[in-house]
Amino acid sequence: MFGLSSDYEGFVVSRIKEQFAKAGDARRAVVLGTGQSARVVSAAALIMASIFVSFIFSPEPTVKEIGFSFAVGVLVDAFVVRLTLVPAAMAILGAKAWYHPRWFSRYVPDPDIEGEHLDDKLDDKPGDSKHHLTNV
Repeated sequence: MFGLSSDYEGFVVSRIKEQFAKAGDARRAVVLGTGQSARVVSAAALIMASIFVSFIFSPEPTVKEIGFSFAVGVLVDAFVVRLTLVPAAMAILGAKAWYHPRWFSRYVPDPDIEGEHLDDKLDDKPGDSKHHLTNV
């Protein structure tokens, strides 16, 4: 269950972060990012829930109970927590959700997955280098 919820969280939050990096508008990033990742998370949750529900056909009562519990847990986690509560909290927090104090950056590297630093460097260069890279 922890692995599944971590995957769902990674899908949703990384897409929100990408949108926030592009536009800088936190609420719009939550709307767009959640909308873009909702189908992937929903499909994954429904697939996993259907697999767990199939355990109901086992002759063992314990296996039936565990399968049903996992199916309910996956659906609640994906739809209530990952696609509702987390985006709502991020929308309420706004840009503060992405704030990191300077001392924190000494301990946690910034991998720049979204390419913010590359965009900044391309914007700073004279000439038409950004246009050239997009047409390659």
